[in-house]
Amino acid sequence: MGVVRLAIQICGWLVGIPLELLILAALLRGAYRKYPFVFLYAVGEFLTTVAEAPASWAYIQGAHSTLGAVWWLDQLVIQLLIYAAVISLLYRATDSQPGRRGLRIAVVLGAAVFAGGSLAVHFYWGGGSWHAAWMRDLNFCSAILDLILWTFLIAKRSTDTQLLLLSSGLGIQFCGDAIGEALRHLAIHDRSRAISLTGGLVIMGSDLLFLFIWWRALRTAEDPAARPAAQPAGQ
Repeated sequence: MGVVRLAIQICGWLVGIPLELLILAALLRGAYRKYPFVFLYAVGEFLTTVAEAPASWAYIQGAHSTLGAVWWLDQLVIQLLIYAAVISLLYRATDSQPGRRGLRIAVVLGAAVFAGGSLAVHFYWGGGSWHAAWMRDLNFCSAILDLILWTFLIAKRSTDTQLLLLSSGLGIQFCGDAIGEALRHLAIHDRSRAISLTGGLVIMGSDLLFLFIWWRALRTAEDPAARPAAQPAGQ
């Protein structure tokens, strides 16, 4: 089973890291101005993947590894970044909405209050496992906000295909992560390595599909500053 896990992990790196670099390249062509928090999340995703790679390699081979400490820190950073990215996409979706100022304030303030309240509750009453519970809450709230965003775009028949694809990619990732984690918990209960491996495959597959969708959404993004100025009439 160790050889299988190693092969799967290598395949994940071989596909995932190039996709992460392609997303960064697409964003650097100008889309980072439109989606600054998406850009920060993409940078964080790439850096944490690189940071975890040596520890993951050692762990799979059965050697001494610091994967546990590195993984928790990376996941905390990534969860905060993806939370901010989802809020920023929801903020962007309200560009043409009447009364958007009040709606935007409500979204940002509500998300901040939820994150702060959850942190306070789990930090003071959750004991040493506060970070796991807090990340679970942030992940759940991120999924709900993304569902609201996707429903909003579909309901108003938005022509912003790029924003719709970004939202859909996140939805696939959230769904795949939830299913994969559920399988992993089931594997612990049943002591089944096969189920645990299946859960890992579901998570990796959904993450790779998410990266591919984001790359497709961003690769044709234009840099507004690079657009030629409109010519006056008659010239």
